[in-house]
Amino acid sequence: MIPEGATERLILRPLAMGDAAEIQAIFPQWEIVRYLLNIVPWPYPEDGALRYIEDAALPAIERGEQWTWTLRLKTAPERIIGSLTLMKREQDHRGFWLAPEWQGQGLMSEACEWANDFWFEQLGFTVLRVAKAAVNTASRRISEREGMRLAGMIEKDYVSGRLPSEIWEITAEEWRVQKARINQRK
Repeated sequence: MIPEGATERLILRPLAMGDAAEIQAIFPQWEIVRYLLNIVPWPYPEDGALRYIEDAALPAIERGEQWTWTLRLKTAPERIIGSLTLMKREQDHRGFWLAPEWQGQGLMSEACEWANDFWFEQLGFTVLRVAKAAVNTASRRISEREGMRLAGMIEKDYVSGRLPSEIWEITAEEWRVQKARINQRK
């Protein structure tokens, strides 16, 4: 069972089958998909969200390998504006997307802070690693604000093509120190 979460401005609601139509209406935008791994089909099929939820996300959630939430503003909880996923893998533990009109407002930083706490405090993992296209400066800034450090470089295949990628990481202990700093600034 995945719990619902909340930040100052967001509700993180566990992904459900009923979210498919709304995600389908929002997700297939180049600004959203270009830096996602090329496992995302492009052009995005008409049943892409339904297939992803039914065939990939919910089975992984049931196996305890993935935790996915839709992001919703507290002022409009009926409307999905993005998604965040934590994944139990060797590398690349977190992924997210946010509708373009909501980017640049610190919303994903809020969601990631909540998700980091969940990863370390609820799930008990000792390190969080995230990979991102090196040109994805907005995502890099989130990792930097979280106190993550650049741990390596690799090449990865994204919807937009093969790109140099950065691996960022933070340990549970480092996150607890950084979270205290973040809370002091609030």
